[in-house]
Formats: sequence, C-alpha cells, structure tokens
Amino acid sequence: MVGRNALRILLIEDDLGDAVLVQEYLDETDMDAGLTVARSLAEARGLLAGSPSFHCVLVDLSLPDADGLDLLREVLSLAPRAAVLVLTGLNDTQVGMAAVAAGAEDYLVKQEVEPALLARALRYALERKRAEESERELVEARLLGRENTRLAQGLLPVPRLRDDRLRHHTRYRPGRRRALLGGDFYDTIQTPDDAVHLMIGDVSGHGPDEASLGVRLRMAWRTLVLTGLTGGDLLATLDEVLTLERWTEEIFTTLCMITIAPDQSHATVYRAGHPRPLLFGGTTVEALPEDDCGPALGLFPDAEWPAATVALPDAWALMLYTDGIIEGRVGDGPRRLDTEGLLTLTRDARNNGLTGQDLLDALVAEAENLNGGGLTDDLAILLLSGERG
Repeated sequence: MVGRNALRILLIEDDLGDAVLVQEYLDETDMDAGLTVARSLAEARGLLAGSPSFHCVLVDLSLPDADGLDLLREVLSLAPRAAVLVLTGLNDTQVGMAAVAAGAEDYLVKQEVEPALLARALRYALERKRAEESERELVEARLLGRENTRLAQGLLPVPRLRDDRLRHHTRYRPGRRRALLGGDFYDTIQTPDDAVHLMIGDVSGHGPDEASLGVRLRMAWRTLVLTGLTGGDLLATLDEVLTLERWTEEIFTTLCMITIAPDQSHATVYRAGHPRPLLFGGTTVEALPEDDCGPALGLFPDAEWPAATVALPDAWALMLYTDGIIEGRVGDGPRRLDTEGLLTLTRDARNNGLTGQDLLDALVAEAENLNGGGLTDDLAILLLSGERG
C-alpha cells in the first residue's frame, strides 16, 4: 500500500509491457512509491498540469506523438521541479548522454534495468535534483541580496556640499537583523546661496514599512529644500506628506533640522520632538538648550515648531543623532544613557583626540559596551564640522 508521503513517479511509456515491468521492479524494492503511467505526451501533459505534482518522471524518448530531445525539453518545462530520468534502448546510449546534457538527471538502458538499479537511479536522481534546486535557490538568494544591497545603498543619501571646508561623517545602522535600512533617516545639502541644510529623523517603529516611509520623507525634505522652502513652512509641508504616506494614524516621526548661515556665523535649529543636537566648539562640547522644541510630526494638526538661533564658533561641529544611541541601558539597571550620558561619552572621546568617523565609531562602541551588547533600535548619527575663514 502506498503511503501518504510516498514518492510520486510518472512513467511516460507507450509500451504497456515495459510499464508493468517497471511497476514490478518498484514492488521488489523497499521504496514507498506510487507509479502513474501516461502512454503519450498528450496524456502526460494533463497529468503534469494536475495536482499533486510528481517527484520523479521516467520518460521513454520514443512515443507515438513525440520523440527525441524535443520530447525531453517539453517534459522538463512541464515538470521543472521533478527529477527526470530518460529510458533508452541498448543502441541509444548516445541519446541518453545527450539527454543528460539537455537537463535530465540520468538515463537508464531498459534492457539493463533491475530492481536495485532502478531504486539506486531514482534515489540518485532525486538527490541530484535537490542539490540543483538548493544551488539555484542559493544563487537566487545571492542575486536578490545583491540587488537589495544596491537598492538600499542607492536609497541612502549622498551629501551635496560644495564648500571644501565642511567635513561630513555619518554612522548608520538599522536595528533589524540583516536589514540595510531602518526607520531612521538623514540628509545634508548645500543650496546655491551657500546655506547648508542638515536633517535627521526617526519614524516610529522598526520594520521595512517604516524604512520605506523614512526614505520618502527624506526625499520629500530634500525636494522641499531645493525648491526654497525653509523653517516652519517646510516642517508643516513635511507633516502633510507624513499624514498622506503613513498607513495608520499612530505613526509619527521625530525630526531635527538645522540651517547653517552662508557665512557659518550661526545656525537656525528646528526640533520636532527630537533629541537635542550637540555643539562642538574648540575644546568644548555642549547640548543645545531643551527649550524651543515642537511636537513630533504626525501628532497634531496645525502644529507649530519654534526656531532657535545658535551662534557658531570659528571652528565648529554639530552632531545630530537619533534616540537609538541614547536609549541603550547603562549597566544592569533601568538607567538609560540619555543625552547627558552621550555628552559625557563625546567629551571623553574628544579628550582622547578622536574626531570625525573615529569619534562616531567610538561613541557607538562605548554605548554598546555600557548596554552590555548590541543596541536594538535603529541608529543614525550625523556629524558636520566647519571653520570660518
């Protein structure tokens, strides 16, 4: 009796005697297999189009309605997931080898087949097919991974800065394992009037939908900046974009946006529920004041966001970041790193002579060390520095 999980074999053979012989050979083996016979290609088409699918197909390349490699190619196209074995006569071994070259797993000479050989050939063909399928899936996964990597890298921003006195560094890492994009986003662009605009944001949530929304908001922000929109009007428009693009009213976005004056004497800061940036000057590092912060985008209709003007020293740097780095824990207790903790880490790193990318890498490493392991939230840090002169 054939079991539920039996090997399903289709024999395409017009010689009834050969079909009976194959069934007898299967009965003499220890294989749990069920045999279905099609006496023509037309009959095989109907069976292969049905359900359930066959694990293995044995095909005689000489049928009343088709023959040769053309017959084999059609069977391969009809049963792409099945292991295909070709049945040949004593004088057709060259045909058998050509069939293997064309895609069959193996061939059997009818006059040489006996139960043990048939069972061995079926098992070999199935394992070879599984290996081919695994290799195909691996190749597809690699290609998909490369495509996804190129796509994600293409969606990350490229800063547009013309002033060679400006130095731009970032650290970006999504919280999701193996992801390349998270819900955090940032951008930097210098407009024709030499003003420099930089922004960092954080979409609530951590999945691919949040990552997609972050990309759309970043692109919308850059487009609005390039059209000349600034300040509260820009944030109000971006708030409308978020409202239109989000899939539920619970989604909101925190954001910090800074415009640096063309002469780099001062910066105008807007915060929408976002952590305070750090300002570097000489040997000092300070967090910007807690005041002058509006609500996150997507929370309240007709919201307003106040502006804060910050004087910049001759040599300055501004560091914007998302809460992924400050929400890590400090030790085993409930205490979080928070902005004050990040400020301490940044001062220590600067005192150790670290700047630029080395400084950002050190901050992330030390935050993870204090957390007792990797940070689980999306993380983005943007450091822009300049010097008047």
